[in-house]
Amino acid sequence: MHAEKATTLRGAALALAAYGVFATHDVLIKYLGGSYSPFQIVFFSVLFGFPMVTLLLMRDARQGHLRPIYPLWTALRTAAGVITGATAFYAFSVLPLAQTYAILFAAPLLITLMAIPMLGERVGIRRGAAVLVGLCGVMIVLRPGATELTLGHLAALVAAIFGAFGAVIMRKIGQEERSVVLILYPMMANVVVMGLALPFVYEPMPGLDMLALAVIAAFALVGTSLLIFAYRLAPAATVAPMQYSQILWATAYGALFFSEGLEWATAVGSAVIIASGMYIVFREDRGGRSTTTPVLRTRSRVGAPSSPRVANFLPSEQRGPQPAHAPEV
Repeated sequence: MHAEKATTLRGAALALAAYGVFATHDVLIKYLGGSYSPFQIVFFSVLFGFPMVTLLLMRDARQGHLRPIYPLWTALRTAAGVITGATAFYAFSVLPLAQTYAILFAAPLLITLMAIPMLGERVGIRRGAAVLVGLCGVMIVLRPGATELTLGHLAALVAAIFGAFGAVIMRKIGQEERSVVLILYPMMANVVVMGLALPFVYEPMPGLDMLALAVIAAFALVGTSLLIFAYRLAPAATVAPMQYSQILWATAYGALFFSEGLEWATAVGSAVIIASGMYIVFREDRGGRSTTTPVLRTRSRVGAPSSPRVANFLPSEQRGPQPAHAPEV
């Protein structure tokens, strides 16, 4: 019993470390975003991430090809990944870090809603109320009418929406589609789409900034690797809430590097969103109406296009059962 508890604590500690790495990853994005387009930042960070991710994929000994089993769902998830990466990077560039995280934390709430039509998930009154309360928290952060809503706020919302959409698709097809397809298609699409935009936005980069892009890619891989180990050691209900520690990192980093304060609306709204998200996680963990546990099975972090998906590197028994309704080809 003590050994099991110690293992769970190690998993939680690894998850905290992972999200600390991701928060540092986002600081570099914000630093570079002051001088360069998000298209340029995404392009080079994904490009630098390719060799590292390829090394991981070499472990996949299963025979197969790169043609997706579900072309339409794979294409939709790929498009969602491209949109999420670009909009999240832009939001980090122009908004305070804590505010960006608060809006991105809406993703689990949106996953719960999207899982109803897409996975046949049944959402009871309690989880439904938690979603509504959480969305009210988003409105507290945004304060429409009381503060000017910018493209950065819209970008963060779009990142949360499409991040949730891609996560639900992953839950729908992830057990059957090959890991190499699920990982390489979005990365290749990012390189192609951002590469097409690059001639219109490119700014020459000194060696130090180019190094920062390589570090972004490395941090994405390190953070994902730590999450993989965390989920192998601890239950998903223990690891998933650790993502909210990023708000603490954001507050500290924002004050230290960007002279950002934590506004009352962001603090209150974040508390509401976090409480709602954690309630949904614990309700899914208890079972009951939730048969697909979409939020618990969403293990990757929104807005890191150069990182592989966590679930692809977990044992099949940890990925969870298939949704009740199999996807159509």
